[in-house]
Amino acid sequence: MEFLGTTQRASYCGTKKSCLFPDLAPTTTTKDTYRSYYLPGYRSLSTWRPSLLHRVVSVPVGADKQFNPTGRPPTVLPALHSSLHARYSTRDWHLANMAQLKGSEASTYSAGRLNTDSRRLVQDKDQLTYHMQEDSTRHLGERMGNIDFWRAELAYELECLLKETQALETAKRRLECAADEMQGPLKIALECLYHREKRSGIDLVHDNVEKSLMKEVDVFKDCQETLTKHAQMINQQLRQDFAINRDAQHALERDLSDKSSAHFIDEKCFNLRNTSDSINFYHGVEKVNGTASVPATWAKFSEDNIRFSQHARANSIKLREDAEAELESTSEEMWNQFVSTNLAFNNRIAEVADAKNKLQAQLAKTLQEIFQTEDTIMSLERSINAKDYPLKVAQTRLEGRTKRPNIELCYDAPQFQLVTEVFTLDNTLQTLKQRLQEANDTLQMLVNNKSKLEEDISVKTNSFFIDKKCMDMRKVFPSTPRLIGYT
Repeated sequence: MEFLGTTQRASYCGTKKSCLFPDLAPTTTTKDTYRSYYLPGYRSLSTWRPSLLHRVVSVPVGADKQFNPTGRPPTVLPALHSSLHARYSTRDWHLANMAQLKGSEASTYSAGRLNTDSRRLVQDKDQLTYHMQEDSTRHLGERMGNIDFWRAELAYELECLLKETQALETAKRRLECAADEMQGPLKIALECLYHREKRSGIDLVHDNVEKSLMKEVDVFKDCQETLTKHAQMINQQLRQDFAINRDAQHALERDLSDKSSAHFIDEKCFNLRNTSDSINFYHGVEKVNGTASVPATWAKFSEDNIRFSQHARANSIKLREDAEAELESTSEEMWNQFVSTNLAFNNRIAEVADAKNKLQAQLAKTLQEIFQTEDTIMSLERSINAKDYPLKVAQTRLEGRTKRPNIELCYDAPQFQLVTEVFTLDNTLQTLKQRLQEANDTLQMLVNNKSKLEEDISVKTNSFFIDKKCMDMRKVFPSTPRLIGYT
């Protein structure tokens, strides 16, 4: 049985016949019994009327006598015809669904855009926070570098000042001891020549040191008693310059101590991370200006201290030069020869040390290259072994594709790619094996160079030790106190 309101095409209505309601009073059914209902957002549907009911109401009175020869009840009951006005059409139903879908899609699209923008915003702010923290860390690192620079300058200047102060005191002792004692300079020169005969290999050369020592032996034979009176030359002037050097030393030490404290604090701040335990909130600290200087005045302060120290050292150097001039006035020839010999020793020691350092640096590079070459060999071997499985896969694929039947045995793109892959892998293996052989040859060459470098370093070490020993002898033996005042 059909529902009420079935269209005229229903099967029980007969062929080419109309299903009509019983006689109805000629009333304005549409306006009296139907109340307009507006769908949300669809006020344009207020003029809708069921077309079927309109046709049924328009049927003339008495038409029911010509209808329903079989005695069937009418399709639409008269008592329920008013309920048809409360129903929606199929078009309304589709429009409502479409509106609902469009609204849902708009909401979904808006939510998706909001989520995407929010994720992008979070990423941007995270990157901004990360970069800001990295910039702060970088600036702290740069600041630590600046502090390290000035610390090095101050430490160097302080060391120079201490050395100069020590040299000034030594010069005073030299002036007091120069005339007290003069013993055995010839013996020391001869011992230096004897010890230098123990050099080996290419270092057994007739260098400037050996020439100076031979000349010194000849000079000492004639000048053994030339330096006798130099103890009372400029003691009063030395006492005045000591006070200036002490003030400069105290300023440098105080500045260096402050720089060390600042470096410790900045290093602690530099090492702070988001996971550190000692971090906390300090609200309002960014509004407090707890600084006492700017970079220009900060650098100028240390620069002034260094200049003051350099000025003090310059005065001290001048004073020592005056003392040296007084010493040279009585024993110029012997002094010059002694200084020349020491200078030759120092230059030779520096040359040997420089050559040794270069050889050691080259040895370190060679060892590093040996390590890297061994690592390269291992990497090449691993790479060669790693190419076996891809080659097996490619060849297995080719072998499997040879079993395709009939016309399917086609030289298609996969076949071309597999053939290319196999040839490429073969070439790769050949290249890697060739490079492995080159790496092994290079490793052998580096090992040979390492042996030669170690042997040469041993020779240089022996020469350096002998010259240092000779210099130590010249400092502690009587010839040194007599010539340069050391005790």
